[in-house]
Amino acid sequence: MLAKILSSAVIGVDAYLVEVEVDITNGLPTFTTVGLPEAAVKESKERVKSAISNSGYSFPDDRITVNLAPANIKKEGTGFDLPIALGILVATQIIPQNITTKYLMLGELSLDGRIKPVNGSLPMALAAKKAGYTGIIVPFENGPEASVVNEISVIPVKNLSELVAFLRGFARIKPIETDISAIFRQEGPSELDFSEVMGQEHTKRAMEIAAAGGHNLIMIGPPGSGKTMLAKRLPTILPPMTFNEAIETTKIFSVVGMLTKDQALVTQRPFRSPHHTISDAGLIGGGHNPRPGEVSLAHNGVLFLDELPEFKKHVLEVLRQPLEDLKVTIARAASTITYPASFMMIAAMNPCPCGYFSDPKHECRCSFHQIQRYRSKISGPLLDRIDIHVEVPAVPYKDLMDESNAESSTQIRKRVEAARRIQSQRFSRTKIYCNAQMSGRHLKKHCRIDAASNRLLEAAIDKLGLSARAYNRILKIARTIADLDGKTDIQVDQISEAVQYRNLDRGKGLV
Repeated sequence: MLAKILSSAVIGVDAYLVEVEVDITNGLPTFTTVGLPEAAVKESKERVKSAISNSGYSFPDDRITVNLAPANIKKEGTGFDLPIALGILVATQIIPQNITTKYLMLGELSLDGRIKPVNGSLPMALAAKKAGYTGIIVPFENGPEASVVNEISVIPVKNLSELVAFLRGFARIKPIETDISAIFRQEGPSELDFSEVMGQEHTKRAMEIAAAGGHNLIMIGPPGSGKTMLAKRLPTILPPMTFNEAIETTKIFSVVGMLTKDQALVTQRPFRSPHHTISDAGLIGGGHNPRPGEVSLAHNGVLFLDELPEFKKHVLEVLRQPLEDLKVTIARAASTITYPASFMMIAAMNPCPCGYFSDPKHECRCSFHQIQRYRSKISGPLLDRIDIHVEVPAVPYKDLMDESNAESSTQIRKRVEAARRIQSQRFSRTKIYCNAQMSGRHLKKHCRIDAASNRLLEAAIDKLGLSARAYNRILKIARTIADLDGKTDIQVDQISEAVQYRNLDRGKGLV
């Protein structure tokens, strides 16, 4: 007898439907799986056989053929265990076929019949909703994650016997429901706050501008000046995540299997800080079985690269595509996979290998050649994609002992949110959402400057040795500063401040 069960699999971070066909015919006892299954899928026959037998049902001693359609796409993971087992039970007439056509099913089986969680249940639930199915049957642990999808019934199950009883009408399983608004309300205050940072007002201002306009930023300063401390606090001044952003980010964490137990949504902007020994595949994604990298895990959040010149040069160069396109495309012989990668990049570096070049209180031990070689690890094209360059000097003792209350993250965040609302209205009919993403066409429309500002910008480019590529960056930064100031037009003050954030373009820039 032939049975059909609907399941799903993931390509990139999106799911597609998979029809699991099970055919049982007379013949020598065999169990064959076709449809480009990888090793974990092929091994499912042993788990399925033991799970069915240990759950109290007889396993047929006949010829069993399982087809995973579409057959031209490689199937990975253990989520097909449950659909295959149910297909066998339908084919042996233990479960009626008509009831199974209403649900998309996924789950890994243990040998005793328990149903274990799988990765990617959120994108699979979205695929089931898009296809118009009544509901989705998922492992109990995946229930909260899948239930954030509205207008679809999510049935969490713990073991095979419970599910068979439900499908035969002998038991009732209450669909799980999740209050989305309650999840966002649960987000408590961060343990980190800008009020804890003593001094560094110039750098705090640069961080505020970066957050308000979505600009990438690099900090240059000696060890102990507070670069890492400042970077870790950047997410506390970014606008709260919207529901759509939370869904996008959660899909990535779901596919990778990084959601914590009972976590339904990622509601706080991610902060990823990979070590400088990371490989290019670890940073942007890929590998033998492609999976998202750090740039995708930082989607809608912050990617912090500490000690930037210590990263391998070819690893840094692969950042150019995601910084420009806000996505990562990984090409393989069989398929091409795209992962989202819309993030703010915050980088930190020392001015030289020893860290004390131009520091008035410490003598630099590096030769000119060592400094040039150290800085040359960051190429011009990569640096061109970083809008704001800010120097972070060592904190004076008087600032460390200053007992006055510094501005909190909440206060800064209010100004950032106000600026983002202005940008949201400005770009409402476009596919961009912040000033950093403006193209030349948008710059001409939204970054017009008066004669005085034009003269100042011309003088900055000519006299300070700023490169031509810095021109657009300065206009974008000035537009953000004007938004923070509540100004419709860019004025001289905004241009003057924006020029200060292009330190590495001045004659002593990186080579």
